[in-house]
Amino acid sequence: MDYIERARAALDIEIEEMRRARDGLDRGFADAVELALAALASGGKLILTGIGKNLPIAQKVAATLTSTGAPAVVLHPLEAMHGDLGIVRANDLALALSFSGASEELLNLLPAIRRAGAKIVAVTGDAESALARASDARILVRVEREACPFNMAPTASTTATLALGDAFAMVLLEARGFGRDDYAKLHPGGAIGRTLLLRVSDIMRAGERLAQVPLTARVRDAVLEMTRARAGAVAVVGPDGRCAGIFTDGDLRRHLEDAGTLADRPIREVMTPNPIRLRQDRLAVDVLALFERHNIDDLIVTDAGDRVVGLVDLQDLPKMKIL
Repeated sequence: MDYIERARAALDIEIEEMRRARDGLDRGFADAVELALAALASGGKLILTGIGKNLPIAQKVAATLTSTGAPAVVLHPLEAMHGDLGIVRANDLALALSFSGASEELLNLLPAIRRAGAKIVAVTGDAESALARASDARILVRVEREACPFNMAPTASTTATLALGDAFAMVLLEARGFGRDDYAKLHPGGAIGRTLLLRVSDIMRAGERLAQVPLTARVRDAVLEMTRARAGAVAVVGPDGRCAGIFTDGDLRRHLEDAGTLADRPIREVMTPNPIRLRQDRLAVDVLALFERHNIDDLIVTDAGDRVVGLVDLQDLPKMKIL
């Protein structure tokens, strides 16, 4: 047995069935999104439930929904019948995950959810199943075969269910106008949150840590200023404080063939004029994008009048846990 080829064959089946699930999306998916929007707009939450392999899928989808601004909880069908039904409210929406649509535990739970006044969306592979018929809308998981050689172990069906749950969360995110700043507020402790919440003014070198020289300076002055500030670049400013250029240690190395006269050369002759720069009120994530796009290590920061107020050094970002 070729283990690698067998693994590839299993993945090929899952990829094929994912495509089938994608192509099988219909109006039922849109109906489910609209029900979710209505529930959230009325102050309700989303309740994910499933049994067997679908329970961890429900947990992951609920976590994704919650982290993207749509409050969601997981309700275990068995625990629900022993008191956990107390979490269900009239303006909630329950998403019941069952590929067969015939899971007895889920079907037994539906009447209780109905009595609480909540609506139900079936996430199932059978549009005519008891679960689908008992629901207000259904998301159809169109999968014809599992990756299991016996076509029994839930594999492609659970993968497709998870992917459709992710798609549901992303569509809901966009439909609600949930933005990057909203996402950052829900993730303040992680690298993503730090990157999205911090402004350029929070991470730039300013004051005594900012290396800058006037446009009338010579290379010697620029090198001394970089040494003083322990910086890899120096901002070159005009008489009005506006950005005129940048001189980096890379520029210095490129002109070393003129070492004998380099120190006395005017900085304007060797600097990079009109460099890439960023406003101080922009997000830190914009700094990362510019560093990556232009393959640079230093970025000048300006105010609304294009006056130099700081400089961001790529080497500072790991210390701030942004990279």
